[in-house]
Amino acid sequence: MPSDVLQLIPLEAFKLITVLFLSFLIGLEREEHKLSKGFAFGGVRTYPLIGLLGYSIAFLSQRQALPIALGLAVIAGFMMLSYWHKMTTAQRVGLTSEMAGLTTYIVGALVYYEHFWIASSLAIASLILLELKSFLETLARRFSETDILNFTKFLFLTIVILPILPDQVLTPFALNPFKTWLVVVAVSAISYGSYLLQRFVQGRRTISLVALLGGAYSSTVTTVALAKRASVDSRHWASYTGGILIASGIMYWRLMVLLRIFNANLAANLSAPFLGLGAMGLVSGLGISLRRPAISDPEVVEAPPPQGNPLELKAAFSFAALFIGITMIAKYVIQYFGNSGVYTLAVIMGVTDVDPFILSLTQTGGHSIPGGVASAAIVIAAASNNLVKGVYALIFGDRQTGRRSLAGLVIFSLLGLLPLLGLL
Repeated sequence: MPSDVLQLIPLEAFKLITVLFLSFLIGLEREEHKLSKGFAFGGVRTYPLIGLLGYSIAFLSQRQALPIALGLAVIAGFMMLSYWHKMTTAQRVGLTSEMAGLTTYIVGALVYYEHFWIASSLAIASLILLELKSFLETLARRFSETDILNFTKFLFLTIVILPILPDQVLTPFALNPFKTWLVVVAVSAISYGSYLLQRFVQGRRTISLVALLGGAYSSTVTTVALAKRASVDSRHWASYTGGILIASGIMYWRLMVLLRIFNANLAANLSAPFLGLGAMGLVSGLGISLRRPAISDPEVVEAPPPQGNPLELKAAFSFAALFIGITMIAKYVIQYFGNSGVYTLAVIMGVTDVDPFILSLTQTGGHSIPGGVASAAIVIAAASNNLVKGVYALIFGDRQTGRRSLAGLVIFSLLGLLPLLGLL
C-alpha cells in the first residue's frame, strides 16, 4: 500500500480513485473499439460504473462472498443480453467486451479488499490483451496444431513429470534421473526459444538473423541449411559464409548459458574465453556478410526456415538416451584410458551434436572427472565441432561458400583451442 499517499488522503478516497482510474483505462480502450466497430458493450462511462459497483457491493457485503457473487451474476446477466444482441445483429461475434466488464467488476472488489497490486496487474493485463488483438491473432496463425500439441506434451513432461523424478544418484554410473531430464528440459527450452523467434520473424528474415537465431538452436543444423541454400544461390556466398561464422560464434554463448545453469565451476573456467570467442564469431561473420549487399528482401533470396520443432517428444527422448549413453561411456573412458581418453572422446563427439557430451561433463566435472580436464574437453569438443562444420559447408555448399567457410572455421577452431593454454 502506498503509505505516503495515504498520509495525504483518506484510505477510502484512495480506493475510489484507484477503482475509477483502473476501470476508466479499460473503458477508454473499449470506447475506441466501439467507435471502430459500431457496437460494443459499454465504453468510457460504463466500465467505471461497473468498477464502482464491484467496489460498493464489496463495501456493503461486510466481507461476505455471497453478495459479491450475486453482484457478479447480475453483471453477467447484462453481458448475456449484450452478447445476444450482437449475435442477432452482427456476423462476427466475440465475448471480449463482456469479459472485460466482468474483469472490471472484480477489479473494483479487489481494490476494496486492498489487493492493489493484484487489481492493477489484472487491469493492465486486460488492457494488453485487448490492445494486442491483431498481434496475438497473427502470432496464433504462425503455429500449427502440431506445434501446440508438442508444446503441451513438453509442458506435461516438464511441469508434471520432472518434479516427481527422484533427485538422487542411481546405478553404478551415478545417473540422477531428475538432473538428466532437467538437462533435456534446459536444452529443449533454449532451442525452442530460438525456434519461436525464427517462426515469428518468418517472411522478413535476413541471413544474418537466421544465423543468429539458428546458432542458439543448433549451429550444426544451421550450417548445413545455409550451405545447402548457398549451393543454389552462389551469388550471395559472402552472406552465407558470414552467417555460418555467426552461428558458430553464437554456439559458444549458448554453451556458456548451459554451463552457468549446470556447473558454476566449469562456467567460471570458460565464461571469459567463450564470451570472447562468441563475439569474435559474430563480428567476423557480420564483417564478411557486409562484403556484399545485405540480404533483407525475401523476394531476392529465401532464408532457410527453422529446422523442425525441438519440442517433439522423439527428439527429447533421443537426446536423453544420447546423454545417458555418453555419460556411461565417459565414465568407462576415464576409468580405463584416463585424461587422454576423455580428450579423444571430445574430438569424436565434435562430429555430431556436442551438447550431450558437454552437458554430461557438467554432471561429472569436478567429481569423477577433474574440473580442469572437463573444461579442456569442452574446449576441444567445441573446436572439433567447428572444424566438422567447415567440412559440412564444403560438402553441401557451393565452391566459394564451402572453401571460405572451411577456411574461416579452421581458423576459428584453432583460436578456440587457445583456452587450453590456461587449462592444461
